[in-house]
Amino acid sequence: MEDIQCQKDERNISIDRVGVKGLSYPVSLLDRSSGTQNSIGQIEMYVDLPRDFRATHMSRFIEVMHDYRDEITFPHMKGLLKTIKRKLAAERAEMKVDFPYFVEKCAPVSKVRSLMRYDCSFHGILDTVMDFIISVKVPVTSLCPCSKAISKYSAHNQRSIISISVRFKKFIWLEELIEIAEQSSSSDIFTLLKRPDEKFLTEKAYERPRFAEDLVREAALRLDKHKEILWYTVSSENIESIHAHSAYAFLKKDKRVIKNPNLSE
Repeated sequence: MEDIQCQKDERNISIDRVGVKGLSYPVSLLDRSSGTQNSIGQIEMYVDLPRDFRATHMSRFIEVMHDYRDEITFPHMKGLLKTIKRKLAAERAEMKVDFPYFVEKCAPVSKVRSLMRYDCSFHGILDTVMDFIISVKVPVTSLCPCSKAISKYSAHNQRSIISISVRFKKFIWLEELIEIAEQSSSSDIFTLLKRPDEKFLTEKAYERPRFAEDLVREAALRLDKHKEILWYTVSSENIESIHAHSAYAFLKKDKRVIKNPNLSE
C-alpha cells in the first residue's frame, strides 16, 4: 500500500513536535517498598518532523509504548527514546508520562494503614544528549502563621499542594521527593485516620505554621542537601480556607551548569 506519510512535502516547513497525546496505557513502575507498582499512564510521545516529510507514522509510537510498558523507569527511558528515534527516523524524541502513584502510610497514633495517592510524572527528551525530569505533586496541610499570631482561638489552615520537579545524577525514588514535601509542611495528609490521629495532626500543624513561602523554602533546604539532585523547581499552592483565591510561591535552582535546558521553565 502507498505510504502517504512519506510523501515529499513542498511547503518547506519543519515541525518541532508531532506524535500522540492523551494515550492511556497500563504501565509498571519501580516501587521502593514492594519492587514494582502497576498504574495507568497518561502519555504524550513526540518526534521532530523534517521539512521534507508530509507526516509521521503515528502507529509506531503505540508499538514502542506497548513494548516498553513494563519498563517505564529512568534506566529504561533512554532506550525507549532511542527506539522512537530509530523507528521514526527522527533527530529528537520526547515522552511525558503522568500517572497516579500510591504509597502505604501508617497513621501517627492509631497505626492504621491506608494508601495515599500522589500525582507524578516522568518527562524525557533525547536529541544529542538525554534530559530527564521526574515530578511529584504532594497534598499537605499548611497553617497560617499570621492567623495564629492574631487570633484568640486557633488559626486557619488548608490543604496545600507542593510540586517538586528534579533532574538528578543517579536514580532517585519518587518516595524521596514525597517525603521532602511532607517534611516541609505543617503536617502531612492521610487517607485513613482515627480520632487520636486527628488530634495529633491538628496540634502538629498548629506548632508548625507555614506560609506558602515557608513551604518552598523548607523544601529547597532539603533539596539542596540531597547529593543526587542537580536541578529542581518547587512550588506551593495553598488553597485558602478563608480567601476566595490561592496563595502561591515558586522557586527554581540549578546546582550545576545545564547543558541541555529543554525542559527548563
